[in-house]
Amino acid sequence: MKRGRTGLKSKCRIFPTHEETAKRQKCRASSFALNPAEDWGNLPHHIVLQIFQHLSLIDRARASSVCRHWNDTFHTPDLWRRFEFELNQPATSYLRSTHPDLIQQIIKKHAQHLQYVSFKVDSCTESAEAACDILSQLVNCTIKTLGLISTARPSFMDVSQAHFVSALTVVFVNSKSLSSIKIDDTPVDDPSLKVLVANNSDTLKFLKMNSCPHVSPAGILCVADQCHGLRELALNYHLLSDELLLALSSEKHVHLEHLRIDVVSENPGQTHFHTIKRSSWEALVRHSPKVNIVMYFFLYEEEFEPFFREETPVTHLYFGRAVSKEMLGRIGLNCPRLVELVVCANGLEPLDEELIRIAERCKSLTAIGLGECEVTCSGFVEFVKMCGGRLTQLSIMEEVLIPDSSYNMEQIHSEVSKHLGRMWFPDMMPTW
Repeated sequence: MKRGRTGLKSKCRIFPTHEETAKRQKCRASSFALNPAEDWGNLPHHIVLQIFQHLSLIDRARASSVCRHWNDTFHTPDLWRRFEFELNQPATSYLRSTHPDLIQQIIKKHAQHLQYVSFKVDSCTESAEAACDILSQLVNCTIKTLGLISTARPSFMDVSQAHFVSALTVVFVNSKSLSSIKIDDTPVDDPSLKVLVANNSDTLKFLKMNSCPHVSPAGILCVADQCHGLRELALNYHLLSDELLLALSSEKHVHLEHLRIDVVSENPGQTHFHTIKRSSWEALVRHSPKVNIVMYFFLYEEEFEPFFREETPVTHLYFGRAVSKEMLGRIGLNCPRLVELVVCANGLEPLDEELIRIAERCKSLTAIGLGECEVTCSGFVEFVKMCGGRLTQLSIMEEVLIPDSSYNMEQIHSEVSKHLGRMWFPDMMPTW
């Protein structure tokens, strides 16, 4: 009986007493308390460094004033390998500008540590000039990637060309290890490109320079002739030439991976577009069989005449303005490597025949987007049926599809889904 009562008593004591609970909480609190040697100022260097890497520049600077250890971490070279200068005029921009005192501290103590650098400026000329002033002071730099970004209109174009070229040349001469450069919408010119090549020909792999009116085909040809490691190139169509494609196809040149070409016209009828020979395109693809050739068109309908008259190995096509049925028909006949097609607008004539021809001839097509166009539901279903499951991206506005005797809007999604092998619905125009 005693044993039974003892067992019952022990079973009934399920919950701890108040004194036991307080004792446990006190022990738990003491176990989590930091020892004097384990305070924030004595965190391991690699932990503080990782924290700093997730802070903005201004917060990083504030944190550096906590203690000497954190200040030493603030000046660690690894922390300054990647940096973006944000330059703007507070009265006209929403961007947070990098403080001038911090900029001078960076130039004084960390210019030699900068490797991946970008300048983000607003639309004010003063901001672009400030970026040039900083570039001109990077005399001890070892920059590997450089990006000049205008968040609004191309403010670098408003800077004195002499000032811009002089500043950029400082980086070109002193880095000697540039691998990636993005200088769209800038007054860079042929002589500055020659300086770039003379000092960085062995390392340059990526060059993006759309809308650079002071660069000639001869200037970009100089880059292709001497930078044999070039993997990606982005430029305007007026810089593209048969000589350039043949230079990129030479035995000395590595295989180009990505060629982006912007075909832009601001004034209809006033821009002449030349024709690239089929043999030049073929030479490039023979040398670099996996190259992606991306073309962005911002032309008026009457300006498309020189394009796609012969077979063209383009892989990605984007039309930012209206394009004619005839042009889309040519694409179906002469673009067998096409992977992606995006048409912003066409008109009021159904594109059934053109899409079906593209499905027949473009066996690599995996993505298509149609904006202000018209396609009958039957024609669209036939197009999807011919392409099948290889269409990984299919973006069609609901307004594009015209119901007919075979399919209405309620039936189209299930029929297309069946041929794609996955659920699909047309895109809807937002109402807000």
